[in-house]
Amino acid sequence: MITRPASMTVAITGGARGIGRATAEACLRAGMSVAIGDVDGAMAEAAAAELSGNVVGLPVDVRDPESFETFLARAEALLGPLDVLVNNAGVGPIGPFAEELPDDTQRTVDVNLGGVLTGTRLALRRFLARGHGHIVNLASSAGQIAPAGGATYAATKHAVVGFTRAIRAETRGTGVRTTIVMPGLIRTEMIEGFQKPFATRIAGPELVAAAIVDAIGRGREEVFVPRELGPIARLVAGTPPAIADRIKRALKADEVMSQPHSVARAAYRQRIGQGIREVRR
Repeated sequence: MITRPASMTVAITGGARGIGRATAEACLRAGMSVAIGDVDGAMAEAAAAELSGNVVGLPVDVRDPESFETFLARAEALLGPLDVLVNNAGVGPIGPFAEELPDDTQRTVDVNLGGVLTGTRLALRRFLARGHGHIVNLASSAGQIAPAGGATYAATKHAVVGFTRAIRAETRGTGVRTTIVMPGLIRTEMIEGFQKPFATRIAGPELVAAAIVDAIGRGREEVFVPRELGPIARLVAGTPPAIADRIKRALKADEVMSQPHSVARAAYRQRIGQGIREVRR
């Protein structure tokens, strides 16, 4: 079923930069009204001011259910009833799990998974009552490939996939739709210092944004970005461990996150290490 995104209202978490910002721009171009949510409220307001269309910038900390509810309520008060929620906010510390700081582990779980659970719950309470709505949850190809050096990140993204598939089953026949978006390496600050991938390209955030708008319009349930990553991820996730490990070694998948350039990674590490701000994709 194909719908027209124009006239829809969408709320986007982690929307002030990266994939979130690109998605806001793409939704506005499609004629949608957009609420940009970000833990940095000033940055969200600045992003909204820079864009053309019916757009507002609002603060939201996805780790806090009250903050998330306030964000959605204010978005609806300003723009009208929501049609779409894009759960995009995420963080991605990398390195050997044995050396990962407990605070980094907890923050990653709270933002990447907890934020998706909270946002989905709050959106469902609205959408089910209305008989329509669309929830777009940002997972990652890492949730299927599970590369070394990204254990906690991969765990949260794998969980988002399983969770969203279960929600898809729960909402069947209700008019509520779901989409899982699984990007590969996207040109944002989250991948600063990563090794270059083999057998796939580094894509710009606008490619993910276009895929999200397309999924909203077409009702696509699972999307890989870039598309050529889909067969690789499904192959790794769906084969016996010995075969999957050989594929990952051939593709050098375990080197992308486990051997980062420390200098290039320092700024990102400092930002998320503060424990105050979420870092958008």
